[in-house]
Amino acid sequence: MITSYQYRLKPTYEQRRRLTRWLDMLRYQYNWLLAERFDWWEMNRSPINACFLTCSIAQPKEQPEYYGQKRSLVQLKQERPWYKDIHGHVLQDVVKRVDLAFKRFIEGDSKGKRSGKPRFKGNNRYRTMAFPSIKSECIQGNRIVLPKMGAIKFIQHRPTPDGFVVKRALITKKADGWYVTLTLSDKSVPDTPTRDIQPTEENSIGVDAGLDYFAACSDGTLVEPPKFYRQAEDKLAKLQVKRELRAKGTRARRKLNQRLARLHQRIARQRRQWHYELAGELLDKADVVFVEDLKISNMNPKSLSDRWHECPHCGASMPRDLCSGILIKKVGLGIASLKNAKSRKRDGEARALSVG
Repeated sequence: MITSYQYRLKPTYEQRRRLTRWLDMLRYQYNWLLAERFDWWEMNRSPINACFLTCSIAQPKEQPEYYGQKRSLVQLKQERPWYKDIHGHVLQDVVKRVDLAFKRFIEGDSKGKRSGKPRFKGNNRYRTMAFPSIKSECIQGNRIVLPKMGAIKFIQHRPTPDGFVVKRALITKKADGWYVTLTLSDKSVPDTPTRDIQPTEENSIGVDAGLDYFAACSDGTLVEPPKFYRQAEDKLAKLQVKRELRAKGTRARRKLNQRLARLHQRIARQRRQWHYELAGELLDKADVVFVEDLKISNMNPKSLSDRWHECPHCGASMPRDLCSGILIKKVGLGIASLKNAKSRKRDGEARALSVG
């Protein structure tokens, strides 16, 4: 099993300066490697008998690829000795990120879905550095030891679970400071723990993620969306207006940018915390939770504008989302079926698929 724990770092002033300097140098290298890929792509991607008339004539050169760009790091450290301060594995991870971003743009992911064109990273847009291999004994009390960075104090608000070993560390700069995310692994723990639970009418619940309601449960519970962003919208607008009145590059504008970033971070944390609390409440209600894997193309015959369900046969009248939650539970239990819907039961859990 692989999991991750995140802790807040408390670096000293010198450590903060060094971390920021590392991020800047890694960002420069990321942009350089990405530009090398784009240059080759624009000049050499067409066959010699089908070149664009508008392209410039250039000598063919070797296509930049993952291992070739990794080998170029040796020359980088010779030409720019200050890059020797960064650990080699951290630099190699930059090559990996460029290779992954470009492959998703050209070839797509495992499902064939292509990403957008990779963007060059501007200032404050490259915020994470990775230590792909790190020793398990890197945690020493309330400090974490990173290669070529030394021991950095952190807030260990919860201990790492017994039996798990540290495989990787990500250092991220956020609006309110620095954080470390540790990737933990324990091969003795299965990735998908199984529980011997037989779904029944009493111990199960169906949940529909609706439009009028954030969640509609088969037991009649309707959860309203919290709308944290709407609550902070006025404050965000005032800060944005004040920021636009400040000249670019000034200290006052930078401070307002920090306030805006912290407010957005607070909204994101409110949403995440609310999601966790809601998930806990649902699991307290039932041992088995049925949810839908929604496909818009399979939603028929109703349109999204029809928000109320009226049954001409039994006379049932209720919100459409609530009706969907009840139907999801029935499909999950196998006591109902839908066209273009499938029920899947695995390890005591089930999900109703393609329910409109």
